[in-house]
Amino acid sequence: MSDALLRLEGVNTHIGRYHILHGVDFTVPRGQLTMLLGRNGAGKTTSLRTVMGLWRASKGRVIFDGQDITQLSTPEIAQAGIAYVPENMGIFADLTVRENLLLAARQGDLDTARLKWIFGLFPALEKFWSLAAGSLSGGQKQMLSIARAIVEPRKLLLIDEPTKGLAPAIIMNMIEAFRELKRSGATILLVEQNFTAAKLLGDSVAVMDDGRIVHRGAMAELAEDTNLQQRLLGLSMDAHQ
Repeated sequence: MSDALLRLEGVNTHIGRYHILHGVDFTVPRGQLTMLLGRNGAGKTTSLRTVMGLWRASKGRVIFDGQDITQLSTPEIAQAGIAYVPENMGIFADLTVRENLLLAARQGDLDTARLKWIFGLFPALEKFWSLAAGSLSGGQKQMLSIARAIVEPRKLLLIDEPTKGLAPAIIMNMIEAFRELKRSGATILLVEQNFTAAKLLGDSVAVMDDGRIVHRGAMAELAEDTNLQQRLLGLSMDAHQ
């Protein structure tokens, strides 16, 4: 088993007077894609935002690559090697594809070899290189948001529902891109509602319910156990092929 690159230990998060996360414990093994699943409102996005320091853990610890990052600022966490792709994508609509990627590059310049690799993952970005990001389709905007996260090497990618609202053909393209990211050795924590994608991509899985982790294990085991799917998620993956 790979060692844990990210570990949440008893994490509690409050947003205002609301207690959202209740003692969340799970790990993200290095070099694997970990699925974070659960019903709407279970606390998945809050978990990602807590790791990224956008919301502060009120109790517990977030350990990344052996370092306690619980109290670090979001820029410090990003500098440590974590990239976050939010559900709303976080792109700049008035800027071109090129300008969006330039803004994400730490040195203010794009590495030619890495850019070629990104174009291999998402050919549409090369085609629409000089167009405003706001003119792209939903799927293309999602590709750009992921490209921004990987324009420089990162130790960990946090990605929130990348296939939401996309056409089936675009979802399959996205799945292939994530497979290539896995082959490159990327470590990914992925929140996803599309269970075909979860089944095809996940190595390990953590399932949330009401701000708590209620299941941890291998993704393949959950994918094969329809009774467990029904109990944890209220539906069967086989019904969403």
